[in-house]
Amino acid sequence: MIRRASPPRHRGAALLIAMLTVALVATFAAASLWQQWRSIEVEGAERARVQSAWVLTGALDWARLLLREDARAGGPDHLGEPWAVPLQEARLSSFLAADQNNTADMGPEVLEAFLSGQIIDLQSLLNVTNLADKTRASEPDVRAFRRLFDLLGLPPEQLDRLVENMRLALEPGAPNPGSPLPPQRVEELVWLGLPAATIAALQPYITVLPVHTGVNLNTAPPEVIFAALDGISMADAQRLVAERERTPFKTPEDAKRLITSPEAALTDSQVVAASNYFEVRSRLRLDKLVVEERAVLFRGGLDVSVVQRERGIPDARALTQAAAKR
Repeated sequence: MIRRASPPRHRGAALLIAMLTVALVATFAAASLWQQWRSIEVEGAERARVQSAWVLTGALDWARLLLREDARAGGPDHLGEPWAVPLQEARLSSFLAADQNNTADMGPEVLEAFLSGQIIDLQSLLNVTNLADKTRASEPDVRAFRRLFDLLGLPPEQLDRLVENMRLALEPGAPNPGSPLPPQRVEELVWLGLPAATIAALQPYITVLPVHTGVNLNTAPPEVIFAALDGISMADAQRLVAERERTPFKTPEDAKRLITSPEAALTDSQVVAASNYFEVRSRLRLDKLVVEERAVLFRGGLDVSVVQRERGIPDARALTQAAAKR
């Protein structure tokens, strides 16, 4: 019996079915691989988040310990103390290796972790909160900010707007629906009517703290000292900065003998020699992940508490600038 060959269309249908089967299997395999890759990425990101949180928490506790020991030693706060020395980017494993009691096995994720940071005296800056004293503006502090605005060449009407809005924001009692929110960061002064360019110019010299604070003569830059002290010249401010590098001021009274301006006035409410508010800036680089943290600390006696804490990933421009500096 003679077997007939299959018609061409049957062979084409079989080939098409085979191709569809291969495509379907490849699709399922690709989807499975993608799901597995996604699960690995999510798990890795979560592990990196938890690890970075623990490392940054440890860095913050270390900063608190430094400030507590500094308070235990007593004396004025100045830039020659251990807390004022910034931590340059260092491999995290170098800290663990220095701990003789540490017996943990350092994995590759620890070996590729880099930590940097610094502690900043927030009382080395003019405090925007000082502008408002309950229901009225604080004239001595308004004059200090006016001198800073004049020094930086900023429009005085912007300061007037800032003072009025700050007074409304800090007004006691029930908040007025039309009043601006009290700022907690310098960047939030845009709520009070300051343009972004003005905030950028002021940022190296001002801060926002929850209470009235004086300027620390041992840590403030000359521009801030010039603005804070009524009646002094920039030469006097620079002379104070040069003198404190040799001998830190124990009290504001120690600075009086260096000021030549007869109109100069030093009051305890305007200037101090010891600080209570500090900012801790930490930066962790874990493989490709970069996390930065900012925390505001209040030191009262030997108690160092966290007032504000925020953590985030820097934007691309910040990373580019940091890489260029290195």
